Amino acid sequence: MTAPSLHIGIVACSAEGAALCYRTLCAEGARRMGPHAHPEISLHTHSLADYVACLDRGDLAGVGALMLSSAGKLARAGADFLICPDNTIHQALGHVLPRSPLPWLHIAEEVAAEAAARGYRRIGILGTRWLAESSVYPDMLGQRGLQWLRPPEDDRAELGRIIMDELVYGVFKPDSVARLQSIIERLRDAGCDAVVLGCTELPLVLDDGNSALPTLDSTSILARAALARALRAG
Repeated sequence: MTAPSLHIGIVACSAEGAALCYRTLCAEGARRMGPHAHPEISLHTHSLADYVACLDRGDLAGVGALMLSSAGKLARAGADFLICPDNTIHQALGHVLPRSPLPWLHIAEEVAAEAAARGYRRIGILGTRWLAESSVYPDMLGQRGLQWLRPPEDDRAELGRIIMDELVYGVFKPDSVARLQSIIERLRDAGCDAVVLGCTELPLVLDDGNSALPTLDSTSILARAALARALRAG
C-alpha cells in the first residue's frame, strides 16, 4: 500500500507546463515514497485560449473565474489542496483565494523561499510579458528582502513570443534557446545572481547547464513543495 498522503489538485493552464509539473510530481514521488509511488493527483484545465483572451483584455476577474471553476471541479474530485503550474495566472489569485473551496500553494512564494534559502540576492525574472510586467514575483521576492530585475521591454517581447508561439506548443528551436540564453546573459551583466524560470515551459529548454546564471525552476520547485505538503499532512 502507498503511504498515506494528501490528494493534490492541479489547476492547469498550458499543456506543456502542466504535463511537466505532473511528471515531476510522479518522479519525485517515487524518489520520496518508493518505486512507482506518488500521491493521488487530479488535473483540470479550461482551454488555454480562454485564459489568453482574458489576459489580453486585462480581465483578471475572468482569469480568476476560470481558476475557481477548475478549483470546484477538483474539490469535487476529492483534492485536498491546489497548485497551479502557471506563473502568469497567479496575478488573479486575489480574486480566487477568498472564494476558493480549497487552499493553494503560491508558485512565486515557493520560488522566493528557495531563492532566499540558496542565498541569492538579485533575481532576474523570465516569463510571459503578462508575468514579467506584473507584481507576482516582485511582491514575493520583496517579502524575502530580495532584489529583482525585469528584462528590458524588447527582451520581454521576445520572451513572450517564444513562450506563446513555440514553447506552449512543444516547439523547441535552437535559435530561440540561444535568444533566451542571451537574455539571461544581459541579466547577469546587469547584476543578477540568479534567474527565475517564471514560465513553467522554460525548464524544458533552460537549466543550470546552459544558463549564464543559476536557475530557479518554478515548475520543479512548486512540484516539490506540493509533494512535501502532501506527505507531511498525509
